[in-house]
Amino acid sequence: MRPELSVSSSDAYSDVLAKLVADRVASKLSERDPTLWGPEAEAEASIRLSWVTLPRSSRALLTELDALRAQLWSEDIDRVVLCGMGGSSLAPEVISRSYGVPLDILDSTHPSAVSQALSDDLSRTVVVVSSKSGGTVETDSQRLAFEAAFKAAGIDAASRLVIVTDPGSDLEKLATGAGYRKVFTADPNVGGRYSALTAFGLVPSALAGVDVADLLDEAEDEMDRLAQDSLENPALLLAAAIAGNPGRDKLLIADAGSGIVGFGDWAEQLIAESTGKQGLGVLPVAVEGVNAPEIQLAASDVITAVLTPGAVEEDRGIGPGDIHGPWVS
Repeated sequence: MRPELSVSSSDAYSDVLAKLVADRVASKLSERDPTLWGPEAEAEASIRLSWVTLPRSSRALLTELDALRAQLWSEDIDRVVLCGMGGSSLAPEVISRSYGVPLDILDSTHPSAVSQALSDDLSRTVVVVSSKSGGTVETDSQRLAFEAAFKAAGIDAASRLVIVTDPGSDLEKLATGAGYRKVFTADPNVGGRYSALTAFGLVPSALAGVDVADLLDEAEDEMDRLAQDSLENPALLLAAAIAGNPGRDKLLIADAGSGIVGFGDWAEQLIAESTGKQGLGVLPVAVEGVNAPEIQLAASDVITAVLTPGAVEEDRGIGPGDIHGPWVS
């Protein structure tokens, strides 16, 4: 799927867009240039940008993922449950739902949610436990609940648990010692919100049946496209639309049949955790759709992003400076 973007222009928007192009922000980011973050953050940024090249570097996972999926399916294990919170679950949810592949996600410790996840056919179930730190209390509670359920059903729990975590974490050590089915580790310098194309996003998606090689192919195509210092670069258009609206620091994200299911929720977390430095930032809120009251009653300090499936739709009367972001295949 390829993003295209159209925005209502303003002088401030045009100025910001021109500056982004002149400063080579897109190409510098693609080159993992830490100077984009300023002198004070340059050292930290220099070790935090490997997410930029994940469409290529994550291909090393494909052989292992294909082999594990084939093993599981040969044993009639075709139900995948993902236990994870925040960035560990949001990206796999978007990927699997957009590809139309069933993936059960347990991102809550509410008794009814846990009970529902445990009540389905355990004989066909493999559980992916995903935690960067390896110490997420909610996720560990879910792991223990599934271990107990497997044992009660007479199933070898270790053979049904797949772990995704950072190298050296307590969870990695526990899983290795307990002989869990498989342990995948990811680059510890990639933040959870940027981990969609690391093992955190790819392992549960691939085991559920997503063609993650195709996903990486699409991402690599876009990676090259978004590295262009061009006035037509959709990433720069979006950045300028958000930054070039003085006084507008609320961003509503509405889906209008884009086909990228759950994208707004993932983008909400990504933007919320990535901005707010130096007293600047945007408050993102994913809403149900273009008819949501948050949009219909939006104040003057709100920017609205509408995700649509094709060409830019006719103006919905939302207001100047709003973003219509079609996603086309």
